[in-house]
Amino acid sequence: MSTPAGSASTSFLSKGYTLEQLNNFSPNTMVEHLGIQFTEISDNFITATMPVDHRTHQPMGLLHGGASVALAETLGSVAATLCVDTKLQYCVGLEINANHIKSIRSGIVTGKASPIHLGKSTQVWEIRITGENDELVCVSRITMAVLNKKADGK
Repeated sequence: MSTPAGSASTSFLSKGYTLEQLNNFSPNTMVEHLGIQFTEISDNFITATMPVDHRTHQPMGLLHGGASVALAETLGSVAATLCVDTKLQYCVGLEINANHIKSIRSGIVTGKASPIHLGKSTQVWEIRITGENDELVCVSRITMAVLNKKADGK
């Protein structure tokens, strides 16, 4: 992981964010609709769960690949945001990819986002999504742009 001097930090906990705060960002969003819940904040990763049910199935009754990508993007975006000073900067997705490794029909999946690169203008995150037996379901990578807010705060 590269973290140049003066760039983003991976110390989430030192910024004082709580799981309750992260989960309170979700009402009236796709995150709430899909049942995504943040479950852990560490100094170098963040996790969330998502149910595998009628909200996240594709027509064959399997976890929809798009739902896995939505979980991955949610984790990567939130993790990236936790690494910047949100009074001065914000993060937006540039690119995301996903490899769907194993199908799953029910239960809960857990996504874990870990940084690969934290730079001044971009961040790259790996998101590993596993089933309840810790079997790898999907691995994703997201590239985030770190943008400066304008003087008016927008």
